[in-house]
Amino acid sequence: MGSVDTPSVVPLDKYKNDPLLQNLVGKFNESYGVPPTFIVCVPGRVNLIGEHIDYCGYSVLPMALEQHILIAGKATDDSTINLININPKYAPFKGNIMSLSFNTNDDGVQWHNYVLCGIKGVVESLNEQTLQGINLAVAGNVLPNSGLSSSSALVCAAALATAHAHKKTFSKQELSSLCAQSERYIGTEGGGMDQAIAFLANKGCAKHISFKPLRAEDVEIPSGLAILVAHSFAELNKAASDQFNQRVAECRLASVILAKKTGLQNWKDLTVLADVQRELKVSLPDAILKTAEILSKDVFTKEEICEILGVDTNDLDSSYLPVNTRSRKSFKLCQRATHVFEEALRVSQFKDICKNGGSSKELGHLMNLSHDSLRDLYECSHPQLDELVSAARKSGALGARLTGAGWGGCMVALTTEEHAETLISSLKEKFYSTLITEDKRDEPFIFQTLPGNGAVIIQ
Repeated sequence: MGSVDTPSVVPLDKYKNDPLLQNLVGKFNESYGVPPTFIVCVPGRVNLIGEHIDYCGYSVLPMALEQHILIAGKATDDSTINLININPKYAPFKGNIMSLSFNTNDDGVQWHNYVLCGIKGVVESLNEQTLQGINLAVAGNVLPNSGLSSSSALVCAAALATAHAHKKTFSKQELSSLCAQSERYIGTEGGGMDQAIAFLANKGCAKHISFKPLRAEDVEIPSGLAILVAHSFAELNKAASDQFNQRVAECRLASVILAKKTGLQNWKDLTVLADVQRELKVSLPDAILKTAEILSKDVFTKEEICEILGVDTNDLDSSYLPVNTRSRKSFKLCQRATHVFEEALRVSQFKDICKNGGSSKELGHLMNLSHDSLRDLYECSHPQLDELVSAARKSGALGARLTGAGWGGCMVALTTEEHAETLISSLKEKFYSTLITEDKRDEPFIFQTLPGNGAVIIQ
């Protein structure tokens, strides 16, 4: 039923009472005239702490949600990819697995491109002349553009579906790495957290995930505590904006300047802050002090950075800047690097408290510090999201912070099990009363959640 190292295969009977899955199977039958031969299920995720640091080489602490993305599939006799979504707002797509291409419009990345990312990642790893076409149908109950990793779950589900259709088995670690790389086809240069938790999650516990090499350690949330997720109803599609990649670029530039200014010989290759810290053999607190000393300016112009590194703008662009950030003229380096080092320290402290016992108030305090840093140093929050976080804290949450890339999306809050319903009721009254229109009333905009399972294959 799948080894410990590969996604499990579970019987369809286990999901016979899942209305989303039954709706998906019905839509597949209606569209393609035959039932699917398999369905893949990939969870969304909520990151408890450790935001914007996975692409800087530091560990994170997410957990899988019970909400998920489903893809039903059946291999075809040719090389055609047919793709539908049970939600009519998402247009169908038809393409060829032998010649995948990505396109955008004025609204940014179209939904089917996330599916193509996963397909292309597997196709390139198969390295086969003859590839199998697939009929696919998609359903999901992870809120889109909410910071709960709906897009990455879609990429992961597409990759797993493609591998299964080709009778190819990958380990969970291989799938995680493959999918993290695959999202770069649409220009998102993330660090791998979303894909890792999608495949490596275990029901009942969060995961402390570290990179180079990819490792995952179970972390149990102390008994008596509850995790709440709440949507701010401010949304940003990170693939359609340069803000996310701008932060990636600023961290890379901070890294190479720190490396050069501290005399590291291989500074040109040290584009990841965690690697610089390791090369310098300093603690995180010392890395924070060095950042304040070396990157003391509030803003660095592109010309100043070129002068420090001894390169021209073309070299800077090609070596360090994602394509959609190359027109930027100024960068905030000290603020971004300081957040990364401090947030990495908070992750370590959060894990230790969960593992060794400690005050739940300390966990909440770390989450509060994380949000304040994301708002003030990383500048990736949103006024509406800040208002939601503030309302949660005032309503008795032990801690609350944005989760996901930010610029809108969801908050994660820590509270006690006995206070959870009171907190939900308070937020509905104090924050949501003027926001919930009739079309949003049935959406799961606030919910208590437990750590869910990683990806599975259903057949």
